[in-house]
Amino acid sequence: MTRIFAPTLAALLILPVAAGGQGAPGGDAELARDLVARGEILPLARVLDLLETQHPGQVVEVELEYEDGILVYEIDVVTPEGRLIEVDMDATDGRIVDIDEEDED
Repeated sequence: MTRIFAPTLAALLILPVAAGGQGAPGGDAELARDLVARGEILPLARVLDLLETQHPGQVVEVELEYEDGILVYEIDVVTPEGRLIEVDMDATDGRIVDIDEEDED
């Protein structure tokens, strides 16, 4: 899997204010760091390693969002065949919870 440089990928990590409509006082990135530090979610690097084994490709965007009551990493990947897919992975254990192929319109 082709990786984007860490600072670029960190800039792509977005944690919307879906958590009760309030962001963390220090910002959403700080909230994500705190969740990782407390062991509540996996670090992004670990999630990307897990993803690579099942769906190789180039990561083009990563978001951390609440979906159906759980935190998920939504990862957009361009597959080796050139398809754009979105893989949703449970942020707590790295389990794939959904895969969507983007339409070609």
